[in-house]
Amino acid sequence: MKYRTIIGFMYKAAERLRMVFAIAGLLLILNLPDNPADLGVEHFIKLPIELLGVVLLLTATRGKYFQSARLAVTMILASVLVLKLADMATYTAFSRQFNPLFDAKLLFDGWIVLNATLGAIQAFFLVSATLLCLILTIALVYWSLGAFQSAGGRRPMALVSGLCLLVIPAIASYHPNNKFIETRTIKLIVDRVALVEKSWRDRHEFAALLGSDPIADIPQNGRFEALKGKDVVVIFIESYGESVIRDPNYSKLTEKRLAQVEQQISAAGLTSRSSWLVSPTSGGLSWLAHGTLLSGVWVDSQQRYDQLIASERPSLNLLFKQAGWRSVAVMPAITMDWPESDYFRYDKVYAANNLGYHGKPFNWVTMPDQYTLSAFQKFERAGPHSPVMAEIALISSHAPWIPIPKLIDWSAIGDGLIFNEQAVAGDAPEVVWQDQERVRTQYASSIDYTLETLGSYMAKYGSNTVFILLGDHQPAPIITGNGASRAVPVHIVSDDPALLERLDPKKWNPGMTPGNQQAEPMDGFRQELLREFSNPA
Repeated sequence: MKYRTIIGFMYKAAERLRMVFAIAGLLLILNLPDNPADLGVEHFIKLPIELLGVVLLLTATRGKYFQSARLAVTMILASVLVLKLADMATYTAFSRQFNPLFDAKLLFDGWIVLNATLGAIQAFFLVSATLLCLILTIALVYWSLGAFQSAGGRRPMALVSGLCLLVIPAIASYHPNNKFIETRTIKLIVDRVALVEKSWRDRHEFAALLGSDPIADIPQNGRFEALKGKDVVVIFIESYGESVIRDPNYSKLTEKRLAQVEQQISAAGLTSRSSWLVSPTSGGLSWLAHGTLLSGVWVDSQQRYDQLIASERPSLNLLFKQAGWRSVAVMPAITMDWPESDYFRYDKVYAANNLGYHGKPFNWVTMPDQYTLSAFQKFERAGPHSPVMAEIALISSHAPWIPIPKLIDWSAIGDGLIFNEQAVAGDAPEVVWQDQERVRTQYASSIDYTLETLGSYMAKYGSNTVFILLGDHQPAPIITGNGASRAVPVHIVSDDPALLERLDPKKWNPGMTPGNQQAEPMDGFRQELLREFSNPA
């Protein structure tokens, strides 16, 4: 009898402990924010209404109904947890929510960057450990919820008391001065359903937008008339955003470099104008920015991008091609098939496999920017040639920003083998990324290198050319901090000052440093370019 008493006591103690686990687990999952900026203790000392609802549900059911309710609650909590973790990852990388309908591709993109940053083995173990922890957490939640089976269904008043326990706090949560009782998870689910619904509706709205082109009134035989005979080179600079110019952590280095570039190109007879554009993305997904600038429509989601490349909307590349230019793309980051390129209607695509680079990659970066520009010069601009319109994506400033290339003499580049020593220099990414300040320093240095390279290239090869240089998007919040804008710099450089006089002086600042102009949405640039350069002065 004594042993039964001890066993009974231990059983009750174990059940109480399991109840503690259940309540703690519910509090952690339901109070977990979806934005890493909210990861503070104050956000976990809240009373979520959903907790009371779960307790009421599980204590009011018994038998097979309890098991069904327990399984349903576990599945819902697992879904909420996965959604919140996905949100946190997406906010960290792109400063926005996760869209369950269209963001599955980010898993593959994230693996590529993680693999380049940490290495294949470390990335595999990190992902495996994360998945294992997630599975164990869900299993622990299911096990702990079993504690409610013995706690409920004993007295009819339990249901009445539970309802009061749920209704009263629910009413209190709407009080304007309430700071303790929340319905965060319910709002999260409602907002996400609304986001998915909005995405479906957007398909029809965007289709109508694609069919309405504001440049339709510009006669085709007069388009880009002022640029006739000149090469036009549009260069997207990876992660070149407003923060690297205006944030005190980086501005001193970048302002100095921009001033040096301005002096360098001026000595070579080139003139520049600078302004700001608003990118449709942040932290990554560069193709959304490319699509926006080149199509003249706002492409801020994968859904819109997929619709765009399936449409008949003429890209800026095609418009130049129709006006007599040879249209080429120089994309050193493309390492696989790229069927999307058919939309842009290039005459030639230079990807990682046909740029002739025989050197070692710089981690994720397949080749340094100087080699990319050198190959473009050799393949498309060496000697007499028809006017070319080129879209170039420079990637040396792409994460993980290790190692940073160094500018060398242009005549020594050859097939890129000369960069091998640079490609393996310095600490590995997994070492550097343990120090956030060091990561920021590496980022700023990568932008500095790309601007230095561009200044040297334009000064050497800038005759009879119009350069359009712009950032594709701001870097991730680890660089910019939370709440940064989506503004990116844009520069136009030419050896013909009269061309730049066509630009609106209220929008465009003389020189390589943008002024205090208001940033204009990136989708308007295509139309502005056409209107400013399609008619004689």
